[in-house]
Order: sequence, then structure tokens, then C-alpha cells
Amino acid sequence: AMSKSAVKISSDLLSNPLCEQEPAFLEMVTAFDTAMKRMDSFNQEKVNMDFPQKNPSHPFTRFSSVFPSLNMAVKRREQTLQDYKRLQSKVEKYEEKERTGPVLAKLHQ
Repeated sequence: AMSKSAVKISSDLLSNPLCEQEPAFLEMVTAFDTAMKRMDSFNQEKVNMDFPQKNPSHPFTRFSSVFPSLNMAVKRREQTLQDYKRLQSKVEKYEEKERTGPVLAKLHQ
């Protein structure tokens, strides 16, 4: 959208009556218009290419069958993260309770 806006601005500048009066200004605006059109076409090519921008984990899924250890490491990390979140919620629960002997023992554990 930004490059489309830049192209629109450059074409609007080209249609400015000042371009007819000042040849130097016309030359600069024409160069600017050409650059903006090039930038827009480059951006369109980049968007149309199949980059992993849409899904950053795309390379991992593509190579998961090639490198099974990577897939296992991701699974272990997810499991460890779930365990951590579960234990963190238990700790928060015990910290909210009254500080008695059994609660402190479970909190320490």
C-alpha cells in the first residue's frame, strides 16, 4: 500500500502545472516517478514470491522429515513449556493462600 501511495504521489506531481513551466523540476519528478514505479514493481515481485514470510515456521515443517531430531526437540520444548506453565500456576495459587505449615511445604516443593 505504501509503494502504491508513492506511485500515486509521483504521478500527481507529474500532472502538476509547475512541471510544464520548469524543465528542471519536470526532470526531477520524472526520475522520481520512474524510481517509484520500479520500487512498486519490485515490491509486487517480492509479494508474489513464495517466501516463508507468511508462516515463519515453514522451513521447520519442510525439514521436519529430514531432521527428526529437530521435530523431537520442538516437541520436548512444547512439553517442557506446558509443564512450566502448569507448575507456575500452582506456585501462584499457593502464594495466594494463607502461609501455614503445609502450604509453605508444598510451595517449597
